[in-house]
Amino acid sequence: MAKESRATARQKRHRRIRKRVFGTPARPRLNVFRSLKHICAQIIDDERGHTLVAVSTLDPELRPRLTGLKKTEQARLVGEVLAKRALDQKIQQVVFDRGGYLYHGRVRALADGARAGGLQF
Repeated sequence: MAKESRATARQKRHRRIRKRVFGTPARPRLNVFRSLKHICAQIIDDERGHTLVAVSTLDPELRPRLTGLKKTEQARLVGEVLAKRALDQKIQQVVFDRGGYLYHGRVRALADGARAGGLQF
């Protein structure tokens, strides 16, 4: 029997987490996606199926500020910008969905940045 890939294992973890984590209009879900080069975060209202706020390292507003930073520092900055945009839309509390990734490194840096920006979870 072949060993499952890391991506398959992450997807299984993500499905297991998503059974319990659900975003409502009062407390939407903060979802994280991490690739080898970039990190994306979005705040989602699962009842309506709408993305309320989205930020990534590919964001034109962020690109100039990211040059020369390490990936964890970039993730922290993405979290801070996400929190600022969420607070502009009167979103203060979210449910954190780490997307099957370990709460470590860039995922943790993004969460810390969002908390530092004023989001509560």
